[in-house]
Amino acid sequence: MIHSLFLVNSSGDIFLEKHWKSVVSRSVCDYFFEAQERASEPENVPPVIPTPHHYLISVLRHRIYFVAVIQSEVPPLFVIEFLHRVVDTFQDYFGVCTEAAIKDNVVVVYELLEEMLDNGFPLATESNILKELIKPPTILRTVVNTITGSTNVGEQLPTGQLSVVPWRRTGVKYTNNEAYFDVVEEIDAIIDKSGSTITAEIQGVIDACVKLTGMPDLTLSFMNPRLLDDVSFHPCVRFKRWEAERILSFIPPDGNFRLLSYHVSCQNLVAIPVYVKHNITFREGSSQGRFELTLGPKQTMGKGLEAVIISSQLPRGVLNTNLNPSQGTYNFDPVTKLLSWDVGKINPQKLPSLKGSMSLQAGASKPDENPTINIQFKIQQSALSGLKVNRLDMYGEKYKPFKGIKYMTKAGKFQVRT
Repeated sequence: MIHSLFLVNSSGDIFLEKHWKSVVSRSVCDYFFEAQERASEPENVPPVIPTPHHYLISVLRHRIYFVAVIQSEVPPLFVIEFLHRVVDTFQDYFGVCTEAAIKDNVVVVYELLEEMLDNGFPLATESNILKELIKPPTILRTVVNTITGSTNVGEQLPTGQLSVVPWRRTGVKYTNNEAYFDVVEEIDAIIDKSGSTITAEIQGVIDACVKLTGMPDLTLSFMNPRLLDDVSFHPCVRFKRWEAERILSFIPPDGNFRLLSYHVSCQNLVAIPVYVKHNITFREGSSQGRFELTLGPKQTMGKGLEAVIISSQLPRGVLNTNLNPSQGTYNFDPVTKLLSWDVGKINPQKLPSLKGSMSLQAGASKPDENPTINIQFKIQQSALSGLKVNRLDMYGEKYKPFKGIKYMTKAGKFQVRT
């Protein structure tokens, strides 16, 4: 299974390594560094890299590469899913998953990795179980450990580990009982020059924060469950009931967890929430180019577009830009040729625009192709796929919990070709 794990920062330095079987030399990462140099962008490094004696399987999260070393053939998605679990666990324990946080809590990191993998095979990856095994670091606990030489490792086995529901610990008690669900959708789309959709798909997740006393049994039903045809569930979901009735029935883990993730790829179901009017021209033999861009909301079901950021990689021949934004601020880096425009919130009555000229190299030939425009945005209280939660019911406990559901749509890789 997994032999070793290397953590590589954005500068290409290995700042942490962990070996479960024999020690694998750091030189194995040279193949990864070669692939990293060939990649145009950090996220374009191939997730699986074969080498003469190993496979390197990596994920990029929070500007850190988590590189697993495998000696025999393993389903790559199995390893990738485990690496994402490692990142999520670090985030849950330390608040953030950064190089500084990992270095500050290096003892806890090694303790966690020791529990999460046993001889290279996944063992305890549930946050609830891990928190009983290894207590999350606090300032007081760190001081006590430093003085007494003790560790964060718990003295007893987790209560949930031996039960039928290993993801939930027993004897949970709260004064305020509450269950919150966030439906978060990310839209990936490519729009062509004329405004037609080339490809569009939605990746969605339902994240939950459940703080309920005892052993509650929840059911979650949807207005239109037929939208969910490509779905991945948390182990707590009873799959047979979902297949028969399209209702989510589960005993929830305690705290934060991802209930399900889904994928909508039918273009008829994917509404494009923003349109772009563009006019980017370069004239042959001229040292000036024209840049005009206007944004507007479309099919947002009355919800506003927020946190809008436009970025575009301009051709090498562009020396500088002289643009005038109607709202927000723009920035052009003459070295990387990256144009960035922070629009903010779009007002449908007064559409934001960015207009002006570009200075080109004298005598340089006209660029072969026009730049593409990348868009980032958020839409609060809206799920573009049309997914809606109908009701949430609780069984097995007498009290009435407080329930809340929130929707949000954001842009993933949203690209407009010019």
